[in-house]
Amino acid sequence: MGTVHAEITLKNAVDVDNARTGIIRNEAVRSITVTAVVDTGAGTLVINDEQSQKLGLLPNKDQAVHLADGRRLVCKVVSPVQILWKNRDTTCEAIVVPGARTVLLGAIPLEAMDLMIHPKKQELAGVHGDEAELMLL
Repeated sequence: MGTVHAEITLKNAVDVDNARTGIIRNEAVRSITVTAVVDTGAGTLVINDEQSQKLGLLPNKDQAVHLADGRRLVCKVVSPVQILWKNRDTTCEAIVVPGARTVLLGAIPLEAMDLMIHPKKQELAGVHGDEAELMLL
């Protein structure tokens, strides 16, 4: 299986809520668009310090993490971040890995947006089709 990339938009979710309630204008919502590696082995969203600063995210706690290269680090966990991909979105915490060269879109936000890696096309696809629907069990 090859590496799957996806263009996603990340927004400061507190800004999004403040814009929704009229505290700030929509234009003031801090956001960035990035090309992420879709990584089903990663738990959540992984960003770097620069991206966290551009979004104005505040650290909530420290978290020990294991990286794919075997290193163990203590990283900041920031929240909340709104993730948008095509017609889908979710909000989750992000782990800030200092010096990370790529954004990782992990299993938790993929599940929340009902997304998977299509095995033949090697791209993101809806688990239950292209329309974003919540599956309630």
